[in-house]
Amino acid sequence: MRTDGYSLLDRDGRPYRSAVPGTLGGNRRSRLYGRLDCPAALRALTRGGYVAVRVFFAEEATARQAGYRPCAVCLPAAYADWKSRDQRRRDPAAKAVASRASARAPTSSPKSRSATS
Repeated sequence: MRTDGYSLLDRDGRPYRSAVPGTLGGNRRSRLYGRLDCPAALRALTRGGYVAVRVFFAEEATARQAGYRPCAVCLPAAYADWKSRDQRRRDPAAKAVASRASARAPTSSPKSRSATS
């Protein structure tokens, strides 16, 4: 039995051939990725869900660079991180708070020395 390898997506979302299978699966339509054993993805696949729009990635960084978000079901910590970053990016008030906080942050200038005699 001969195979030509696996089709994965690169960081720009373009397909390429790989001799090694992907470690993460994704949905091209909803632009999300998750583990290959994700319960939500397995349910969707069982129902005949998104087989036609299924994509694969070699690693998580590639999926994020391609514009995909983590799955809330199988990658809850990565999803929470993405969600908080996404909210800060979209929310003008959060940007203002972050800007004020960085303006108040102490600089790393050396302490001035007082002359003692």
